[in-house]
Amino acid sequence: MKHRKGAMGAQDIRSFTAGLRGDARGLYVSTGGFSKEAKYEAERSTIPVTLLDLNELAALVVDHYEQFDAHGRALLPLDKIYWPIP
Repeated sequence: MKHRKGAMGAQDIRSFTAGLRGDARGLYVSTGGFSKEAKYEAERSTIPVTLLDLNELAALVVDHYEQFDAHGRALLPLDKIYWPIP
């Protein structure tokens, strides 16, 4: 996971995929998102790479939090809040 203010570039993705071998699959999470070139680089990679920005990661956590085990919930304690729809 990379924390940065700007989007990750194509060179970042190339460097990441260069370290993957064999039947590996890659998951790259960036709080700053990804440039169009970085997304293209991930798509054309011979090794499957999934790119997640912060919003996508948060959505996955919310969608799947109920399936987290006790350890996962202890690492990221969340409470469900009900909000009225206007």
